[in-house]
Amino acid sequence: MATMNPYLNFNGNCAEAFEYYKSVLGGEFTGPGMMRMKDAPPSPDMPMDPKDADLVMHVALPVGNNVLMGSDCPPAYGPVNQGNASFVSLSTADEAESKRIFDGLSAGGKVSMPLGPTFWSPLFGMCTDKFGIQWMVGMEHKPQ
Repeated sequence: MATMNPYLNFNGNCAEAFEYYKSVLGGEFTGPGMMRMKDAPPSPDMPMDPKDADLVMHVALPVGNNVLMGSDCPPAYGPVNQGNASFVSLSTADEAESKRIFDGLSAGGKVSMPLGPTFWSPLFGMCTDKFGIQWMVGMEHKPQ
């Protein structure tokens, strides 16, 4: 069966964002860690502008059974425009985890739906983090 993992693009602040996500969500980066553009072998088909050398080429952070991945978009490829077409949705196990993650992700950002009970979840909230990424945090409903 296929798996689905969100991949986020940034305008030069991917490293800052992923260090932040690691502090909120826990875990360690997989593989060789945070790969930079300068870590890629030279390619005549894709020359690298030296000023892009420290941009993040790829980073992966396991979150439960999934992986949150990301990279910077070199300026030559055009700007990344964060919109309202997508959210990263996190399912949490309990109230403490829900509050910790929601408070962490919304710090310095904007809450669009405060964390609270809904008819589908004991706790659910939506926010946009300080990097412009939209999140939904929902506690799993456990039948009584």
